[in-house]
Amino acid sequence: MDPVRVCLWIFAATALATWVLSLITREYSWTDRIWSLTPVAYVWVFAAASGWDARLVLMAVLVSLWGARLTFNFARKGGYAPGGEDYRWGILRRRMRPWQFQLFNLGFISLYQNLIIWLMTLPALTAYENPRPLGPWDWILAALFLAALAGETTADRQQWNFQQWKKAEKAAGRKPETGFVQTGLFHYSRHPNFFFEQAQWWLFYGFAIAASGTWLHVTITGPLLLTLLFAGSTVFTESISRSRYPAYAQYQQRTSPIVPLPPRGHARPLEAG
Repeated sequence: MDPVRVCLWIFAATALATWVLSLITREYSWTDRIWSLTPVAYVWVFAAASGWDARLVLMAVLVSLWGARLTFNFARKGGYAPGGEDYRWGILRRRMRPWQFQLFNLGFISLYQNLIIWLMTLPALTAYENPRPLGPWDWILAALFLAALAGETTADRQQWNFQQWKKAEKAAGRKPETGFVQTGLFHYSRHPNFFFEQAQWWLFYGFAIAASGTWLHVTITGPLLLTLLFAGSTVFTESISRSRYPAYAQYQQRTSPIVPLPPRGHARPLEAG
């Protein structure tokens, strides 16, 4: 089978389905709901088409672990339940005219984001076109990928535990001392989950380098566009946090935005303000 053609059909089907479902349900997180699923399908398509090449099977297993983590985290937050739309879409919807948001929904949410999902798995195409035995760099990349996966899992757990504590405080009639998590990994980065997520896909691109022996080729487009997407998402998310929590601006001043680094100056957790 031609894996590129199969993946193109998957891309077309998921982009169309997420758009149609958003129109029917008036919920706009359908692309979020398949974000952890279609990359797994794409990479396994290449692995199967290669006759189960060892490098592609390793890449597919790693992406499957990534997808399992993301699916679990998204599910426990209620992302797959009715009404589980990302709160940011609602905020953005109120900032746009209806026709503007519908164009954004079609062009960005359904088409562009699904395109990024496909492109960030295309290092599998490079590995497919350059079959070579596994080497030391493949195992180093796999170990680093698993380390980044563990880092993101830890960040997810810390954020989840904080949100559960915050809900419990409100349910007990108490005002939480702070409105946003700033301990654990969040003491060193405002978005450690973003850092580890991007790291995994840059490491995934590393397998294309190991397969081809070339540092720079077209499949770098995927991780690059993913990084740009996260940059925009970070700016938008933090604008919401600043509007909700006056102390967030101080947190921004002392804490690295993405890459975990020692905090600058005053390091005590800030009150909500």
